[in-house]
Amino acid sequence: AGLAFAASARAEIAKFEDSIKPVVVGNADAPVTIIEFASLGCPHCANFHHDTYPQIKKDYIDTGKAKLVFTDFPLGTPALAAAMIARCSGPQRYMGYIDIFFRAQAQWSRADNPLNALKKIARFGGMSNADVDACLAQQNLIDHIQSTARKASEEHKINSTPSFLVNGTKVSG
Repeated sequence: AGLAFAASARAEIAKFEDSIKPVVVGNADAPVTIIEFASLGCPHCANFHHDTYPQIKKDYIDTGKAKLVFTDFPLGTPALAAAMIARCSGPQRYMGYIDIFFRAQAQWSRADNPLNALKKIARFGGMSNADVDACLAQQNLIDHIQSTARKASEEHKINSTPSFLVNGTKVSG
């Protein structure tokens, strides 16, 4: 999956209502729904996105057999910040940010200052430091992401990442 944005693009942060919309990859009417619960700071999730997701996308999503709904399940504060930045980018750019945060995970997740590293990455998508600061100040977005993860834990017993629901059946790892 390539980046869904140009390095020179200037973007506003998304309205809250837009930032919390589920992002569906593939045909919304596909017969199989794959809901992925992932933390942007999780190495296993990054490996899935690098090694497995492209084949699933090619064989199932691009052919209309399945759709993927990426769901933030952040484990730790830097992963929450990355999820918020991706959400603030808006539905059109969200998966591009997911991709770049997974690709650059080793750099930002292990940085002495993960927030500065995330801001540097966010600039590639057109978000300024001020945009990132405004995004991360949205308590309603923090609450939404955390309540979505809590609901997944309570309703579907999601307790590790990556985890998946395939037409409602839990698959971990």
